[in-house]
Amino acid sequence: MRKTDRYPVEGANSLWHIYKTVPFLKVVKNFTIIQVARYTPFLGMKNWLYRTFLDMKVGDRTAFALMVMVDIMFPEKIKVGYNTVIGYNTTILAHEYLIDEYRLGEVTIGDEVLIGANTTILPGITIGDRAVVSAGTLVNKDVPPGSFVGGNPMKVIYTKEQMAQREAEE
Repeated sequence: MRKTDRYPVEGANSLWHIYKTVPFLKVVKNFTIIQVARYTPFLGMKNWLYRTFLDMKVGDRTAFALMVMVDIMFPEKIKVGYNTVIGYNTTILAHEYLIDEYRLGEVTIGDEVLIGANTTILPGITIGDRAVVSAGTLVNKDVPPGSFVGGNPMKVIYTKEQMAQREAEE
């Protein structure tokens, strides 16, 4: 189950209330920093930009591939552990605007996690240490540590124990 806080709105859909929930200048600053980070080939620079200007928690040796899109409005709600790989064109969301409400949720990605290309991670998700998320996955629920998951909707393909057995057989 995703862990999000819900904020009801009245009248127009919640996206019309955007600048009541996050300051306009914050969005402009975050958008600019994220666009620079998306295109820079320097991994250390990306991590520095995320830590320094977006207040994200990013572990050492973590690698954000080209075109990764982190949440523009609430990047400070994203935490990525040590030595993790975030694949090409992945989107990490910490908010979602719906018709009658908007939701905010922390996203925690553990240590030594591999996230395949074109994955979308929804708000309120925890991905455990050493988990593997296959390319193109919609991460709509927590991922157990050491497991291999994939698909849309996401399913556990191998548990931590099954992954260990497979590695031992190789």
